[in-house]
Amino acid sequence: MEVAFIGAGLMGRPICERILHAGHNLVVFNRTREKAEPLRSCGAEVAGSPEEAIGSGECVILMLTDAAAIHEVLLQRITTGALERRTVIQMGTIAPAESKRLGEEVLGRGGDYLEAPVLGSIPEAEKGNLLVMVGGSQKQFERWVDLLRCLGPNPVLIAGVGKAAALKLALNQLVGALTASFALSLGFVQRQGVDVDLFMKILRQSALYAPTFDKKIERMLSQDYANPNFPSKHLLKDVDLFSDEARPLDLQLSVTEGVRQLFARTLEQGFAESDYSSIHEVINPGKTLE
Repeated sequence: MEVAFIGAGLMGRPICERILHAGHNLVVFNRTREKAEPLRSCGAEVAGSPEEAIGSGECVILMLTDAAAIHEVLLQRITTGALERRTVIQMGTIAPAESKRLGEEVLGRGGDYLEAPVLGSIPEAEKGNLLVMVGGSQKQFERWVDLLRCLGPNPVLIAGVGKAAALKLALNQLVGALTASFALSLGFVQRQGVDVDLFMKILRQSALYAPTFDKKIERMLSQDYANPNFPSKHLLKDVDLFSDEARPLDLQLSVTEGVRQLFARTLEQGFAESDYSSIHEVINPGKTLE
């Protein structure tokens, strides 16, 4: 299959490698070209413009930061006819309303559109174990499911465009809330003099346990948030998107608002580009107690 890929960042690069490993032809464009260049050694072609990449593909996969970046790269920087008879598969985290508007614009330019946000991080992307959620029609799902299986073994059709985007926001809101709550409990047992290993042993045996706790505890204990799987600034963006979409639904958002404030302070303290587990520095400030 001839695939164009736009957005070879933290998640985009391992996803591109999976597509290439599956034997597909891939042309990559990234606004910062240097981030795409390493994919040449894997067999990708690096395009100098989004239009060059799109012109080579049957489909265009987007893994960009937000809807503004998508609009700039996909709609402002290419000619009106560039998307004709091509399918756009949007994989980034954007709001349901944004995804629907993007779909309408792609359709208006003669293309086809579906969303396929993923749950998981760099290790899951590298192994092809992402959870792929598809918003589109059954026909679209059947057309592209084999390509999506490069990224995760069991892509799931959620419903029409906007529904997978909504589900992804619900899950990312949970990521923020779980991480904040875990950092708080960890800080509490440390300051109470409870052995952290015993805390984790009990937690792992309980219904309260989530695997993300073990993925983040070493970062929190060592206070090492470099080489992020997902930067704090991106999770804050997703929490804001969730709040904007949830507010008209008459949901009580006090928990989300609290988490949002904590991540905003995390960015203020210089951890915007750091792993989102750096929220621990706001919740449990000062020298970590043994």
